[in-house]
Amino acid sequence: MRQPLPEAGAAWSDLKSRMLDYADGDVRWRDGKTAVYVFNAGPEVEQVQKEAYALFMSENGLGPAAFPSLRRMEAEVVGFGLSLLHAPEAATGVITSGGTDSITMAVKAARDYARRARGATGPLNVVLPRSAHLAFDKACAMMEIEVRRVPLAEGYLADPDAMARACDTHTIMIVGSAPSFPHGLMDPIAALSDLAVARDLWLHVDACVGGYIAPFARMNGEDIAPFDFELPGVRSMSADLHKYGYCAKGASTVFFRDAALQDYMTFDFKDWPGGRMVTPTLSGTRPGGAISAAWAVMNFLGVAGYREKQGLVTATRAKIAAGAEALGFQVLGRPQLGILAFAHPEVDSLAVWAKLRERGWFASLTTAPRSLHLMLSPFHAQVADTYLTDLAWALAEARGAGPSRPAEVRYA
Repeated sequence: MRQPLPEAGAAWSDLKSRMLDYADGDVRWRDGKTAVYVFNAGPEVEQVQKEAYALFMSENGLGPAAFPSLRRMEAEVVGFGLSLLHAPEAATGVITSGGTDSITMAVKAARDYARRARGATGPLNVVLPRSAHLAFDKACAMMEIEVRRVPLAEGYLADPDAMARACDTHTIMIVGSAPSFPHGLMDPIAALSDLAVARDLWLHVDACVGGYIAPFARMNGEDIAPFDFELPGVRSMSADLHKYGYCAKGASTVFFRDAALQDYMTFDFKDWPGGRMVTPTLSGTRPGGAISAAWAVMNFLGVAGYREKQGLVTATRAKIAAGAEALGFQVLGRPQLGILAFAHPEVDSLAVWAKLRERGWFASLTTAPRSLHLMLSPFHAQVADTYLTDLAWALAEARGAGPSRPAEVRYA
């Protein structure tokens, strides 16, 4: 595929046509047949994303003195998140480029806190449940921190007692998910908070998926157990704006119980000819469009808009779960938000998944146990009946087929 740069430029109309040709094989997410990677809140929200992003696409969040508009919008977006997650007055946060960025910076803060405030030396470790996101492994690999993954308890949830046994004097962080990506389940964060308080441990709650849906699901009457800063043991949280915040990619948030903890995340350097530079996250340049689009979408929707969108998501999840169970599938655990994983006791999930692909459905898989995996958006309310019809067809087609090889499913 290696090609030299063209000697002469091409007309935009020609380039646009070629780009659309390239996209011909992409999934048709606007049709509602994609349940991973994209969070479709409808054409109105998409328009707000695009126009708000374009207004500030050349501005750079690296320079708040040059672009105080971005600094103001970021502060307001962070304030929205902190208020939704019951953060105390001293709590702080920043916008990052995505969930991996948020998680990496939280791990970095916990590591530096352990070293500088606690005098930790030698090998350090993070203790987390088997279902925690692999972004923690990536972050720890970069910082040479040991990852201790603990088997799950009944119901595919984190096991606080087993995690307590895995902790030692070199543990810099324990992790709970709200919810976990593979199974869509809320870990027992209250029990993890009790452990964190009793052992003076740094508890990070990974709410990359749930941070901007769980508060509104609770407002809508869902029985969501405490999972955020209202629990005293929670020191940091990650929550993705470009997931159930419906903001443009890439935008996430990382929050800390107080500014002193966030200080351990910040990079501050002046011993070079370019002068002092302070960056809150791993990246230097920070796209202004991601900040402005997040601000615009959150103000466009407001509490009422989010409650409506998230109500559609949870109702659609319940509808698909009931329909799948009527076909003989078994839902994993007790999902409460937008992720649903389910498997059939007699038919291989991968075979069903492959048949659904024939009808244009693109979703992910869970490998332990092998199951179908949906991450639902508000738009899926319009196609839920079609999905269940196609699921019944795919199940019938897959019956009698031998076990399939595990699929390589890539998550970004």
